[in-house]
Amino acid sequence: MNIDYKKNPFIVIWEVTRACALKCLHCRAEAQHLRDPRELSFEEGTNLIDQIYEMGNPLLVFTGGDPLMREDLYDLIDYAVKKGVRVSMTPSATPRVTKKAMEKAKAAGLSRWAFSLDGPNKEIHDHFRGTKGSFDLTMKAIRHLQDLNMPIQINTVVSHYNVDELEKMAELMEQLGTVLWSVFFLVPTGRASNMEPISPERHEQVLHWLAEIKDTATFDIKTTEAPHFRRVLMQRESMKAKGERQEKRRKDILGRAPKGVNDGNGFVFISHIGDVFPSGFLPIHCGNVRSESLAAIYRENSVFKQLREPDQFKGKCGDCEYRNLCGGSRARAYAVTGDYLQGEPYCIYIPKQKNELAETQSL
Repeated sequence: MNIDYKKNPFIVIWEVTRACALKCLHCRAEAQHLRDPRELSFEEGTNLIDQIYEMGNPLLVFTGGDPLMREDLYDLIDYAVKKGVRVSMTPSATPRVTKKAMEKAKAAGLSRWAFSLDGPNKEIHDHFRGTKGSFDLTMKAIRHLQDLNMPIQINTVVSHYNVDELEKMAELMEQLGTVLWSVFFLVPTGRASNMEPISPERHEQVLHWLAEIKDTATFDIKTTEAPHFRRVLMQRESMKAKGERQEKRRKDILGRAPKGVNDGNGFVFISHIGDVFPSGFLPIHCGNVRSESLAAIYRENSVFKQLREPDQFKGKCGDCEYRNLCGGSRARAYAVTGDYLQGEPYCIYIPKQKNELAETQSL
């Protein structure tokens, strides 16, 4: 599948509501308990789904807040599935996540559920999610999914709270029969503005560890806001093999997307009120689907265009030979420096160009 990211995204995230019962420390949405009356209506939602389908039918993820806070959620799923759209959902683990709710979602055609699990035990997870009992509810919900033979995706945010527990988390992924472990690397935005990400050196260690277990794990692994994982994979692959064997494996080492997805590049986020952003972690307003088509915003907005041109990147990302493969987290660059084109501040790799220059100057 060859997708031109300048025309169409690989994945669309729609924040169907910002309402949520949890109080997660890192919530980029700064979710509230009550629904916003300005949310896109059902009619506006189905129109948006039509637009998404016309953009090469990318993967659509319903997120929040908690999508289950919307009474018309199953109707939206049903509409999208009948349209032929592949739909996934990331609900919050609250008492709303019942087996009946899962059966209803499965009947509507939902292809996958994704739950957040940020620790191998209730102490870590409940602290991170800001709600006592969240871990137990999540595990109960996962058991329901297992009973229904629904594919399970687990999302984990890497932070100082759990970085030393990741090996236990990987073991838990095996035990739960997870099909995909989506590992998020903290971006200091929203409520996470007061949280310090793990160090650049620790980022590198974790990425190499993920690369090591990727080949033998029974589940797939992808990262969010850590595009330098692709650089790590490519470096390790280059060390293993050359020539045809390397080219053959290179096709699948980047994960599920046929090529690297990054903020605004193969990725687009729509808020609960229709605002469009390059991602939920890069809060630069680029338009609203109530006044413009999603395709026009994605294809023509100047911010999206810049994000799809790695040669415009600054700092070491602009010099890096991996800029087309990786490109660094544009969201983290913006959160730390205020400039979404700046270098990835939590990557320790020194581009060959800078390395060679430093060696020349030292002679």
